[in-house]
This record gives sequence, C-alpha cells and structure tokens, in this order.
Amino acid sequence: MSSNSAPRPVRFEAWRLFVIYIIVALAFSALLFRLINLQLIEGSSWKIRATDNFTNEVSVPAPRGIIYDRNGYILARNIASYNVVITPASLPDDDSDIQHIYRELSELIEVPVGGPVTDEALDEAKLFAACVPGPTISQMVALQDTIAPYSAVKVKCNVTEDIARTVMEKSVDWPGVTVDVEPIRDYPTGSLTANLIGFLGPIPASLEEELRAQGFVPNRDKIGYSGVEASLQDALAGRNGLRVVQIDVAGQELRNLEPPIPAVPGNNVYLTIDTRLQAAAEASLLQEISFWNTYFDTIRISSGVVIAMNPKTGEILAMVSYPSYENNRFARLIPAYYYEQLSQDPRHPLLNNAISAEFPPGSVFKLSTATGAFNEGVVSLDKIVDAPGQLELCEKFNPNDVCTEFNTRPFVDHIYEKKPEGFGPISFLQCIAYSSNVCFYKLGGGYEDEIPQGLGIERLGEYARALGYDRASGIQLLGEADGLIPDPQWKRINTGENWSTGDTYIASVGQGYVLATPLQILMSGATIANHGKLMQPTVVRDITNGDGKSMEFWFDPENLAVSGFQIPGSYQISPFTPNLKWDVTVTPLIKGYFCGDGYCSLQENDMKIIKPESIEAVRQGTRMAVTDPFFGTLYDVFNGFPIAVAGKTGTAEYCDDVARAANQCDFGKWPTHSWTLAYAPYEDPEIIVAAFAYHGGEGASVAAPIVARVIQAYFELKAIDIALQNPATGQ
Repeated sequence: MSSNSAPRPVRFEAWRLFVIYIIVALAFSALLFRLINLQLIEGSSWKIRATDNFTNEVSVPAPRGIIYDRNGYILARNIASYNVVITPASLPDDDSDIQHIYRELSELIEVPVGGPVTDEALDEAKLFAACVPGPTISQMVALQDTIAPYSAVKVKCNVTEDIARTVMEKSVDWPGVTVDVEPIRDYPTGSLTANLIGFLGPIPASLEEELRAQGFVPNRDKIGYSGVEASLQDALAGRNGLRVVQIDVAGQELRNLEPPIPAVPGNNVYLTIDTRLQAAAEASLLQEISFWNTYFDTIRISSGVVIAMNPKTGEILAMVSYPSYENNRFARLIPAYYYEQLSQDPRHPLLNNAISAEFPPGSVFKLSTATGAFNEGVVSLDKIVDAPGQLELCEKFNPNDVCTEFNTRPFVDHIYEKKPEGFGPISFLQCIAYSSNVCFYKLGGGYEDEIPQGLGIERLGEYARALGYDRASGIQLLGEADGLIPDPQWKRINTGENWSTGDTYIASVGQGYVLATPLQILMSGATIANHGKLMQPTVVRDITNGDGKSMEFWFDPENLAVSGFQIPGSYQISPFTPNLKWDVTVTPLIKGYFCGDGYCSLQENDMKIIKPESIEAVRQGTRMAVTDPFFGTLYDVFNGFPIAVAGKTGTAEYCDDVARAANQCDFGKWPTHSWTLAYAPYEDPEIIVAAFAYHGGEGASVAAPIVARVIQAYFELKAIDIALQNPATGQ
C-alpha cells in the first residue's frame, strides 16, 4: 500500500441507532409501567404488606364470668396459675451465665437442663405442646429462639405460689426468667355440681374459623364443653381486647400504633341451684345406694338421679347425677387417660343423666294415664274398678283377631306375689294411691264389659305430651334427650309389627316402649302439683355484669344458644321471670277423638283442654298415696311428716345391654328401676322432688326415702334462712 493513501471513511447505519432508541424506550417504558403498577395499582396492597412487616396484633384475653348458686356461693371461678417462662432474647450473652441460670432453675422447678441442642433435639422438642413434660430447658429455649426470641416460652406450668415467689425474687440475678400469671378455671364444688356446671376445653378445629372471627385465639382461649359452661358460653366468655404494636425484625415490641382496646370481662351467672340442698340430695342418694349395695353384698345400684324443683316457678333447686366426675382435673388440659376412663364407664359419668338418659318410667307414668282416663270419661270418682291379682287378656294385633289360648296371656299386679287375690274393687283414687297395675291396664286399654273402651294409646300419648313427655324441655343445658311415647305407626316402622292391645296395657303403666328422662318425669308431676300449669324448667336465676347490674338475656331452646336480644321461640332467663310453657286447663293441647264404623282416630281440628277437675282428681290420688294406711305406697315413708306431702312411686322393669350381659333378662323376672315423685306442701306446693335408682328395685323402698330426706332438708334449710333473715334464697 502507498504510505500516503487516505483512510477509508466508516459508514454509519441509521437503523442501528433507531434500534438502540427503541430498546431504551422499551426499557424506560417497562420501568415506568412497573413504577405505576407498584405506586398506583398495587400501592395499597404493598403498603399493607409493608405495614404488616412491623405491625403485630396482640389479643388481650378477657376474664371469664363467675358462676354462683342462688345464694351467692361460688361454683366456678378464675384462679391464678403460675408458669415459669424464659425469654431467649433477654438471656445473658455469655453461654456460661446462661448455663448457670439453667442449673439453678432446674433444681427449683425439677426440669432437666439438657445438653447441647442439636437439630435432632429441636425436632424432638417440636413434638411437645406447652406445659407437657418431656423437653429439657435447653431444648425449649433453643426452639423458641429460632421462632420468636422476644416471646416467652413456658418451661414449667402450674407451679406453686412459693416457687413463683422464689423465681420473682431471683429474676434480678436470672435475666430472661420470670413468672407468667395465667387464669385457669376452678370449681370449688367439684364433682358435686360437675354434671351441671361442666368444664372448659380448647377450641376444636371444626369451630376454629368461626371463633377466630369472634376474636378468640386457638391454643390459648377455651370454650365450654358441657353443662352451663357450654350452654351459656356467649354470656360467660366476654370479649377479648386488642393491642396493635410495632415490632422490629426480631419480633420485639417497640410501641403501640393504635389506642389499645380493653378486654370486656364475661358476665357473671347466678344459678337457681341451692348448693346446700344439692349436697343434701347427693348425700341422701349415696346413703341409699351404699345401704342397699351393702345389704345385697354386691354393686346392685350403680347410678342414680335426684332433681328438686319449685313447681310454681320452674327453678331447679338441685340436680344430682351419680356417678359424676371431677371437673377440676380438666382445668388446664383434658387428660387422655382420665377422659378415656370416664367415656368407657358403662354408667356414663360424663352425661348428666337427669336430662340425657332415657329410662322406662314405670308407675310414675300412671299420672298421665289417670289424667287422660278421667278427662275422657273412661273413669269417674264414683267408678269402682275390680283389681284382681291378675287378669287374662286376649291380645289382638288386629280388631278381627279371634281369641285363642295362644294369644291369651296373664297381666299381673305388682302386689300379686304378696297378695294373689289383688286389691279387689277399688276407686279411681285408690287406683292411684295403691298404684294398681290391673286398674291402669283397664283404664288404658279397656277390659271386656267392665270398661268397654279404655283410653287407648293415641289418646294416652296426647295426655303424656301435655304433661311434658316425648319432647325436650328446653332447659339451658346441652344434650337433653326427647324420650319416647310410642304409637302404632312408630312400632310398624321400628319393629315391623302391628300394635297390640297388650302394648297399650303395658304402655299405660309406663313400660314397654315408653321412655323418659328424669326431668320429664319431674315435669309431669310438677304439672299435676301446680294445678295444670307447666313452668319452663330453668337453672339460670340471673346474669349480671361486672358492676352487679342485671343484664337482659334470652335463651333459644331450638339452637341451645343464649343471646342479648329476643328472637322468636326464645324465653327470658335474665332478669329471672317464671316462664309458663302452657296451662293444660287453659291451652287446648288434646286432640279430639272420634269413633265411627269400628274405627277411631284423633281429630286435628278438634282441640280441647284438660278440665281442672281432672287435675284435681289426680292430685287427690297422689295425696291418698301418703294418707292411706292400708296400701298407700308412700304412707310408710311420710307417715308423721309435719308437712302435707303427695306423690307417686314407680317400679320399672327393664332389660338393657348391662342387664343382658349379667344374664338378668329372664322373662317375668326382669330387674327393676326405682322411682319416686313427691311434692309439698300439698295445697300450695313449693318443692317437687324426683329420685331414680338404677336397678334399685321397688320405688317405695329405695327412691322414696331419698325423696323424703331431700324434702325434709329443704324445709329445714328454709327454716334456717327465715331465722337468719336470708332473703337470697327466694324459696
């Protein structure tokens, strides 16, 4: 090449510059779009997330309301439980100082220190819940340090007050170690009222979402699992408070971001129960059970129930269900072994047998048969019924069945073994007083020309339901059973057989398929005692706030829930107002009964009342059971009693799983339950008591003395209160 040749000019291509401009423009457009998206479109969302990074909501637990009896005696309260806790971030920096603290603390609370914490040790600690023995102090603190170093971890729960004081004294030398005071439920009366009061438990997974929305905190807050604790949960629980605080990256609280919302304590509940009468009722029941079990040298009577109520107001004064359980053992946690022991017990101690157990009522059910038979004109006061020791019944499953030796069977009276000839000709009042089965067979199912048409099962069901059977009462307790009053349709559906005349006979005396709870039996007697008025049974006398002011609350029996406002179907429970369910002498509850062309049926459009004279006649019969010295079933128990008493005994045959397992279900020799129902004073009753003893035998021998002692205790307590001028009893 020539040395003087000129360099070749570089040609610039414009499209390249254009491409660069486009790339730069796209980049800036993307950044601008992203900026707009972050600032304008998603700005509020990112702001919330940024706020969440340094914001924490702290729930402040609300104190649960206290439960009292009618006289102000505490049945459930909150007491302090002391937990030793360690905050990892507050421990000294030097590991030797930490170990020194651990060793001294370990000697005091008897929790091992533990060695070096490995990954395996941390994984093991994750398997244990708080307050459950197992992990060492080092494991628990190390695990908490990885999760939330500024939050305390419980290393020992429910320590004594002396240990708590010692830890507090040494907290200056033990930085990071302190005592956390946690309220737990305490039940001073324990098993005496456990079936009524109930207990608390952790929030179940099925309710977690719902209760979170109401401000509850799972794994911390507890709710009622049974008894009043469960049914009045909304009134007792209160409302948790809230603190919104700023935290740093380690979780340490720096300051409040909003004014704290204080917790609202739960309301206090006053029950209608008189703890003194409750104790007397339990003692009377246990005394009778112990006597007969000792007498027979075996565990003959395994369970029982006693209920006392004011029939004029519906207030339950005592409700004992034996066996019971110790609800204080569920205060902090529910021990699996204890709960399993209770749940597998065939006597069902976790159930309140007063409302949840169904038994054949036996002769106490005759009050329904007597009321219906008198009201329907089947019998009158001057009617004489022949009551031999037994009668032969031609049992028909269809009206056209022919009587043969194969469908004819004897129906005996309860007195047959002692007096084979029976009671002989007796009046209607004596039928009740003597509790003659044969008389009630005839009244319920009829007998030849003597009583051509008895009450019949359809009409019997109508009167039984009017007295409180075959439906839940609506009391403020969970788990109430309905009982059973059978009819021909029920039998066809459940057994595949037609109804027979024999079925009507045994239903008339509270046997066969008839089932009832002790509370339903009490209600039937209360309706008779209170001249036809059936009051709503209640265990709640008042609900007050922290200042002692009575609050308005209603109970919805349909949903078993309490609320501060009235809804259709609910009734007021606070301030206490006696609630009349119905008056059988005023409210038409009984369907008319029409017979034609050999067929009888209930008439839906023809409703009638129970005449006052019918109720009064039955009341006279219950009084004669006490006053008749010959065969009055309650004469021996209440003879000489200073107050006029009336009542009815019952002995109910049964054959359940327990009896079958013991080979006791021999036909004609079935075991029997013991019942007694009595009220006083007769003219103007203020207490009615029902007692039940499982496999107790004759009602007059076993259940009646229990009732007598409870009634006696009631009037003795009343006399004491009058002498001391104690107006709180309201009895």
